[in-house]
Amino acid sequence: MGSKSYWIKNGLLNLLQNMSGVLFGFVNFFILVRILSKEDYGLWIIFMSFTGIVEFAKNGLTQEASIKYLAAADEENRKKIITASFAINCLFSFIAILLTLIFAPFLGKLWHSEKIVPILNLYVIVFFVSSILNQLNCIEQARLQFRGVFFATVARQFFFFIFIVFCFLTNFKITLISLTVGLIVVTMIATAVAFLFTRKAIQYSKKLDFAWVKKIVNFGKYSFGVSLSSILSGSIDQMMLGSMLSTSASGSFNVAVRITNLTDIPVNSMANVVFPQSSLRVEKEGPGALKYLYEKSIGVILSILVPAMLFVYILSDYIIIFIAGENYQDAIPLLHVTLLLCIFSPYSRQAGTILAAASKTKINFYIIIMNTVLLITLNYFLIQEFGVMGAAYASFICTAIMFVITQIILKRHFGINALAPWKYALHFYPEFYHKYLKKESRS
Repeated sequence: MGSKSYWIKNGLLNLLQNMSGVLFGFVNFFILVRILSKEDYGLWIIFMSFTGIVEFAKNGLTQEASIKYLAAADEENRKKIITASFAINCLFSFIAILLTLIFAPFLGKLWHSEKIVPILNLYVIVFFVSSILNQLNCIEQARLQFRGVFFATVARQFFFFIFIVFCFLTNFKITLISLTVGLIVVTMIATAVAFLFTRKAIQYSKKLDFAWVKKIVNFGKYSFGVSLSSILSGSIDQMMLGSMLSTSASGSFNVAVRITNLTDIPVNSMANVVFPQSSLRVEKEGPGALKYLYEKSIGVILSILVPAMLFVYILSDYIIIFIAGENYQDAIPLLHVTLLLCIFSPYSRQAGTILAAASKTKINFYIIIMNTVLLITLNYFLIQEFGVMGAAYASFICTAIMFVITQIILKRHFGINALAPWKYALHFYPEFYHKYLKKESRS
C-alpha cells in the first residue's frame, strides 16, 4: 500500500471513529439526562470518571511501549513482547479489581451514595475484559492496521447506544445497575470484534521474559503518568463536586462541560494533522520550523472556535434547555465560564503536540502533572467558597496560569509568540474566500 493511500485510509478511519464517539456519546447524554434523576445522572458521571481514570492509567502503562517495540521486533521478540505486555496488563487489572472491591464502600461514603458500591463491584469485570481488548488493539496497531481498532471501538459505542435508545423507546426503566451490565456486554462484544481482526497475528512465548517486562514498564511510566494526569485533570472537578457538595452538582457541571467539550472536535482533528507534519519538519529543518506550524494551526482553530463560542454564549439559555431540559438551568452560568476555556484549549493541545514532536516529552509530563496538582488545589478551596461555580472558576484560573507557563516555555525553546495566532485567525477568512469560495464560483 502506498504511503498516500495509507494516510488517507487510516486518517479517514480515525476521523470516523472520533465522529462516531461524539455522536453516540451526545445522544446517550441527551437521553440519560431525561430518564435518570439529577442525583443518579450525577452519580453515573462520577462513576464513569472514576472507572475512566483506572482504564486510562492501566492502558497508558503498556499501550505506547507495546506498539513501539512490536512494530520493530522480529518474530521471536514479538512473542516475548506480547507475553510480557499481557502479563503486565493482567497484573494491573488484578490490582485495579482488588483495590476497587476493597475501597468501594469508602467511595460510597465519599460520594454520599451507597448506590455506587454495587455498580463498582460489578464493573470490575470490565477491568479484566478491557485488558484483553487493549492487548488486541496494540497488536493490530503495531502492524499498522487500524480496521480492527475502528470496528471494535464503534461496536462498543454503537451497541451501548442501541441499548439506551431501546430502553428509552420502550419505556424500560433504566437503572445504574442495568447501565453497568450494558457496559460489560458491549465491552465483551468489542473484544470479540477485535479478536476476529487480530487472531492471526497473536503470538506468545511460553516463558515470561522479565527483561522485556522491565523495558516496557520503564518506557511506559511516563505514558502512565501523562494518561493518569490527563484524565484526572478532565474529571477531578466532577468527582470533587460529588464529594464536597452533591452528585446533582456533578451532573449540572457535566452538562456545561459536555457542551464546551464539543470544541475538542476541531482541536483534536488539527492536532492529528499537525503532529506528523511537525515530526517531519523538525527532522528536516530543526526545532525552529515548529514555530510557524504552531502559530498557524492555532490561528485556523481560533477562526472557527471564536464565532462558535460567541454563538453558544449568546444562546446558552436556549441551548441548555434544549439539550438537557429545564432541570439543568443551573448549568447556564457554569457554561458561561467554561466557554472561556475554548480560547486556551487549542494553545494547550497544540503545545503538547509540538513538544512531543521535538522529543521534549519530560517537559510535557511535568506540565500535565503541574496542571493536575494546581487544579485539585484550586477546586478544593474554590468549591468550598463558591459552591458549584467554584469548579468553573478553578478550571478557568488553572487553565490561564498554565497557559502563561506553557507559553514562556514555548517562547524559550521555539521563539513562539502567543499573539501571532490571532493574526493568522484574521487572515483565515479572506484566505479561505479567495482560495476556495471565489475559485468555486468561477468554475
